[in-house]
Amino acid sequence: MFKKILIANRGEIAIRIITTAKEMGIQTVAVYSDFDRYSLFTKLADEAYHIGESPSSKSYLLADRIIETAKKCGAEAIHPGYGFLSERGFFAKMCKDNGIKFIGPGHEAIDLLGSKTEAKLLAIKNEVPVVPGTEKPLTDFSLINKIAKDIGYPVLIKASAGGGGKGMRVVNEEADLESSLRTAQSEAKSSFGDDSVFIEKYIESPRHIEIQVLADEHGNVVHLGERECSMQRRHQKIIEETPSVIIDEKLRNEMGECAKRIVKAAGYSNAGTVEFIVDKDNKFYFLEVNTRLQVEHPITELRTGLDLVREQLKIASGEKLSLKQEDITFTGHTIECRICAEDSLNNFMPSTGKITFMNKFLGNGMREDTGILEGDEISVYYDPMISKLVAHDSTREEAIAKMKRALKEYRIEGIKTNIPFLLQLLDCKEFIDGNYHTQFIEKEFLKREPEKLTEDKDTLAALSIAASLFKKNKSAGIFNNNHVSNFNNNHKANNHTPSNWVKKRAENFR
Repeated sequence: MFKKILIANRGEIAIRIITTAKEMGIQTVAVYSDFDRYSLFTKLADEAYHIGESPSSKSYLLADRIIETAKKCGAEAIHPGYGFLSERGFFAKMCKDNGIKFIGPGHEAIDLLGSKTEAKLLAIKNEVPVVPGTEKPLTDFSLINKIAKDIGYPVLIKASAGGGGKGMRVVNEEADLESSLRTAQSEAKSSFGDDSVFIEKYIESPRHIEIQVLADEHGNVVHLGERECSMQRRHQKIIEETPSVIIDEKLRNEMGECAKRIVKAAGYSNAGTVEFIVDKDNKFYFLEVNTRLQVEHPITELRTGLDLVREQLKIASGEKLSLKQEDITFTGHTIECRICAEDSLNNFMPSTGKITFMNKFLGNGMREDTGILEGDEISVYYDPMISKLVAHDSTREEAIAKMKRALKEYRIEGIKTNIPFLLQLLDCKEFIDGNYHTQFIEKEFLKREPEKLTEDKDTLAALSIAASLFKKNKSAGIFNNNHVSNFNNNHKANNHTPSNWVKKRAENFR
């Protein structure tokens, strides 16, 4: 097992990795930008190194600098988290070339599965169902026009190297094809440096179902069931749950075996996610493979009892999977909500600024993954996600009730959040009935008259009492200089220089 790893990421996912690594006795190294100098993840790591300016292009995307830092501090491996360099084959190769283990799949598998067209060909070869359409990237309009007529409208244009909805257009009739193609190609060229696209039959009102897999370096592969990710806006997931209400044991096994076949054929190792779309008749089609840990991985962890980061570290160190497929068991129902700094009443505009107050009451089966504290600032440089709130209970109804209770008690001031919007979604009939799809929010939910959520009077009263007690404790000297001094001395022993960070935190208690 590794003695020291570097985390090439920030925020909640960096903290998530640090937590498991520490439990395994592995030393952790954080890298940070100017903006993140005093962020929580830098204080939790055993070592922390500055790598650049606040924009990710001048810090977290600087592969050379991250490799240099890993070599300088003696890290044996690098965990990329998600986003940034996590799905860049060249970075995995750089790690290998410099004698550093990349905690993820090899660069060959990343490059193969990172191409939607190559991944689709691999799926076809291994008898995994795919949506009717092209199997190779296209640029010629006349050929695209002919194929669209053959498979029938509506069709979907997708960037070959795309992701996150970029370079993607739905075309309902032939008259719109050429303009939609130009827009998709332009966006793809700008975002990915590649304007090639492929075209396929558009599946209306689909469900987005993904299968979590684990594969070791000895050819063993297991799947850990599905995650329902259909509650989306602009192709970005908002609420995820497991199990899916539309998946029975037979369908779960079929999709799981398909996922295992495709990652095995790609020579894949470590954690990964195979994504599918499911039509109204419960027929499923391969979509893509995410060659990293997913944002929504906690719901699988709570339902299976497995620590996916621990499994990643064990696999990367050369260990065989300790579990066979028949050993995987599922318990209860889990739901995750992404709490983001955005104004849902103002077209979901990002909300930046300092968090002046934060209070939450979790417990009783709730989990939160976050890297944000009261007094922290939400910036324009990074994703606006504040935290991932996860509820686990024996039934779906109980998990929903638990999530609603926790969201109502989650208070953030100084910025706008999407908490009211999340509560509205959880209360809507379609979600309660499990009758929703990937276009539900934009095509149906947002067109309704918004309902104003009422404040929970009991919760407000409790918060008022808590605030009074907090002020009383402060005046009694609980947050005096001796406490700050002891905190500072403890962190100096860990090679940090947190005096300014401590002062910043102390100011939040005034």
